[in-house]
Amino acid sequence: MTRAPVAQRAGDRVRFWCPGCGFPHDVRVEGSQPWTWNGDLDAPTFSPSVLVTMPMATHTHRCHSFVEAGTVRFLDDCTHALAGRTVALAPFAADAPGVSHQ
Repeated sequence: MTRAPVAQRAGDRVRFWCPGCGFPHDVRVEGSQPWTWNGDLDAPTFSPSVLVTMPMATHTHRCHSFVEAGTVRFLDDCTHALAGRTVALAPFAADAPGVSHQ
């Protein structure tokens, strides 16, 4: 049985499921000011870092990471529980809801 890729292509972006936030993050890889991407949906690497911020009722949610060879290295300035940790990306469900933050 083959494992599903950890990312999916969505137009000019690549989407991966963030285990720290619990929702997908989109990274622009074509068009205006794209991130560098290694072209691999099974073990993606993006450069520079991926920064997602979202206003919440009581604070601003912040997820700041480096995605490297299919792992996500969360930086210490993240506001979720995985701040400072490195974890493998899980396979991306084809029917996962899409949320764009880039």
